[in-house]
Amino acid sequence: MDPSLGPDDKRVDSGVITAPSVSVVIVTFYTGPLLWRSVHAALEQSSVKEVIVVDNGNWPATVSALVDMAALEPKMKLVTGQGNIGFAAGCNLGARAAEGQEIFILNPDAIVPAGAVDILLEEGRAAANGAPWMIGGRLINPDGTEQAGARRRTLTPWTALVEMTRLDRLAPRHPYFRRFNSHETPCPGKTIQMPVISGACMLMPRMDYFAIGGMDEGYFLHAEDIDFCLRFRADGGRVLYTPKADILHMKSSSRANKVKVERLKAQSLNRYFRRHYPTQYPLGFVSFVCGLVWVGFGLRALKSVGGSALALLGVNRRHGFGGLGRAIRAARRTNNR
Repeated sequence: MDPSLGPDDKRVDSGVITAPSVSVVIVTFYTGPLLWRSVHAALEQSSVKEVIVVDNGNWPATVSALVDMAALEPKMKLVTGQGNIGFAAGCNLGARAAEGQEIFILNPDAIVPAGAVDILLEEGRAAANGAPWMIGGRLINPDGTEQAGARRRTLTPWTALVEMTRLDRLAPRHPYFRRFNSHETPCPGKTIQMPVISGACMLMPRMDYFAIGGMDEGYFLHAEDIDFCLRFRADGGRVLYTPKADILHMKSSSRANKVKVERLKAQSLNRYFRRHYPTQYPLGFVSFVCGLVWVGFGLRALKSVGGSALALLGVNRRHGFGGLGRAIRAARRTNNR
């Protein structure tokens, strides 16, 4: 090792000596085993100065293990005791505790491969051209396919209507009927500007994060990243997407109540539309779209509750009512003993 380098320094190919400068912020709510994989993968990144875990809610054993880990791992910080304050507020809380030059918002069920943060930093700095910037990578499913959310258009009431009703199927090539999510379109071969990236993987200079006040804490869950990207661009920043860094995103690892999550999502979308598009559309259109959002929530809630009720009765999609029959026979055998 070069004796001129400190313990936190690294030498890059250009010969320039730099120190790890990235503060990773992971907001967790009853995440489960994936949390440990996410934290360890982030700690192993050469550009990472620290990993800040914001405990919005976890089992006591998990919190105890996080406390022990933070005591032993000098690069880890634990922010706990505030309760579940929401994802946006949790991100802001972690960012305020950060000491790095860059903030990397990372979901607790996202696994960053070796060298990915280096790539994001390099691509973001190169494409910024002096402007405020943030960058996200390519989110992938466990089977290697591209995941929805990493590259998206600006969310408007109209694009939401197209997405919810799949009007794009009527005229797939018409620009007015393009979907909000772009993951089904050919992936760009280089780093490009993108209207919206995902809050599951979002890196930017710390000063740029706070230049627009951080995340809007009026969003408890969902849509806060969409809102953040919109405000960031309106303030002159560049939102970037690169296909050069793949991040494995498992999704839906939290043990949160699904109906509550869907309700919070509907509330956030309603807030977003009414805040950013109060007068741009014909009278009643925004209210119509917001109503459809609530209808969608109701249908998903019924499906979730109905599925849970059938599961309790021993019915599932694969086995149908055969499972119910087996459950009844098992109960009879138990009563006859």
